Amino acid sequence: MRRALAILTFLLPIGIAQAASPAEILESHTAQAKQENPAFKGFSAATGDRFYHAAVKHSSGKQLSCATCHTDSPRNAGKHERTSKEILPLSPTANKQRFSDSANVEKWFKRNCQDVLERACTAQEKGDFIAYVLSVQ
Repeated sequence: MRRALAILTFLLPIGIAQAASPAEILESHTAQAKQENPAFKGFSAATGDRFYHAAVKHSSGKQLSCATCHTDSPRNAGKHERTSKEILPLSPTANKQRFSDSANVEKWFKRNCQDVLERACTAQEKGDFIAYVLSVQ
């Protein structure tokens, strides 16, 4: 028992507990964006809206965007384009679990940016995306 407590005491400060608020997750992307671009001025929900809806020609020849699977509105449930698996709404106003775990947010950004854009998203893109999704009421 002592060993388990010692391990837990050691691991918790370094990130095992990933719970966060949407605002905290957005703030962490602010710090990353400032590192990537010293001229960073802030995130834009309008830019995030354009990013969310922008169709990108994928190497498969298909035009894909975030809205392809997540629907035109982040408040709605979506469906995965290839598997048809249901995707819960992105907006925290419709799904309280969204943007509540920073590790989960990063996992999905890594996967979805690669799937849609065929590259990693920048911190600016992630922050603009989050700002847009949080603005949808």
